[in-house]
Amino acid sequence: MPDSHVSMAPLVELIAKQLVDHPEDVSVSQGGGRDGEHSDLYELTVMQDDLGQVIGRQGRTARAIRAVVRAAAAKHGRRAQVEIVE
Repeated sequence: MPDSHVSMAPLVELIAKQLVDHPEDVSVSQGGGRDGEHSDLYELTVMQDDLGQVIGRQGRTARAIRAVVRAAAAKHGRRAQVEIVE
């Protein structure tokens, strides 16, 4: 049964804080996704110096973060997108 009250923001924040040198500067904002009420958009903001660590080589780390969050959201009947704000 879908749970529309579950936020993936703490998961995004937890993952990002483990990757960066300045975890105190990690912030995640949540907004509506493109697919309406069953979709969420999470905007991840990190310090400019930490951007490379969150994106990774050829975007591999960013793709992995997105895959984990997407899978966790799907478990609750939701869709989630993670956007890294530069």
